[in-house]
Amino acid sequence: MNRRVPALVAGVAIAATLLAPPASASAEAAPAKITMPALTGHYPVGTTDLHLIDARQDPWFPAEKRELMVTVTYPAHRDGDRAPWLTPTAAAAMEQFAVSPDLLGVPPGSVEWTATKRHTRTGAKALRGDWPVVVFSHGFGSMRELNAALTDDLASRGYVVVSVSHTHEAALVEFPGGRVVVGSVTEPGPAGMKTALDTRVADARFVLDQLERLDRGENPDAEGDPLPRGLAGALDLSRVGVYGHSYGGFTSGETMYHDRRFDAGINVDGGMRSDEVGEVVKHGLDRPFMLVGADFEVDGRVVAHSHLETGFDPTWGQFWPNQRGWKRDLHFDGAAHLSFTDLQFAVAQLGDLVAPDKRKGVIGTIDAQRSMDAQRAYFGGFFDLHLKRRGGWLFDHGPVRHPDTRFIV
Repeated sequence: MNRRVPALVAGVAIAATLLAPPASASAEAAPAKITMPALTGHYPVGTTDLHLIDARQDPWFPAEKRELMVTVTYPAHRDGDRAPWLTPTAAAAMEQFAVSPDLLGVPPGSVEWTATKRHTRTGAKALRGDWPVVVFSHGFGSMRELNAALTDDLASRGYVVVSVSHTHEAALVEFPGGRVVVGSVTEPGPAGMKTALDTRVADARFVLDQLERLDRGENPDAEGDPLPRGLAGALDLSRVGVYGHSYGGFTSGETMYHDRRFDAGINVDGGMRSDEVGEVVKHGLDRPFMLVGADFEVDGRVVAHSHLETGFDPTWGQFWPNQRGWKRDLHFDGAAHLSFTDLQFAVAQLGDLVAPDKRKGVIGTIDAQRSMDAQRAYFGGFFDLHLKRRGGWLFDHGPVRHPDTRFIV
């Protein structure tokens, strides 16, 4: 494992696999179907996608302008049709991940990836309110679609959540008109990882700029597709959070360092190093930030990713004393790096289709339901505490409220 970017390897493996040719289907049995976990918040949720084009050059393809796809989820009326979890293109990518013998190793055609529906509705009218905003950044080589269970659930708790696809570095990004951009930045080296980080930070800041336009009643969508009714004016951009998985976690901290509009953030299992340690590591933040770690196997021993483990990933330990604002280091015992994606619930539902060693490698040994329950409670509770100024009991330094979790002090 590359100790300079310890949370990167799994994401790169996904990207390489997603770009492989499609597998042939098997007709031996009816394919398995996966059910998205029900939402735990009080509000129904709507969803819409936006195509955003920035004036800056794309650092990977300088002849092009930087363009992004984002998914906006928000508290909504219960109207419209339920959104799919994966489009046919994304489902084909998931099939390649699933059949790879180095990853899940399931028989080709054994899972109907297009059958799963999110508990969100396309184009639903937004509920009236001043909803805090949270921006989400996916892992390197992954895609925003693989984090829908957490982002949708956070929206159901009273947030506008905006998930960003980082073009050319995401496994794939689907743009209007059927255009698909597959990930071409798969092994960039240290300098390339610094470019990726800087690009991601600029992406997050640009997205927030476009949300300010949207809230004023402008339409930032490049095609001018109609926005959901009531969404303009429903965002409270004085309360903005950011979180991400893997390299998206590093992105979250670095974005907060460079842009004070972001008030609180979470790094979910992401190392904070590119060609050198990030600015957030060297300087810390004066605003709330939480680290969330899984277990890794290093040289035959299990290592808890935390600020106390300096050999595996020294960046968390370097960040910890420099963090001046509220901080917690939350660990999930038995979790793997990809436990913090939709694979946590999806792989658990595949049962005997996935060999025990494959399952352990992808989502660890943690109980899948307890893991999802804890992630939703802690992530939602963190933003409730720091953006809504309520709750906080989950983060007392007393006994933990969820099995398999602990605060490392």
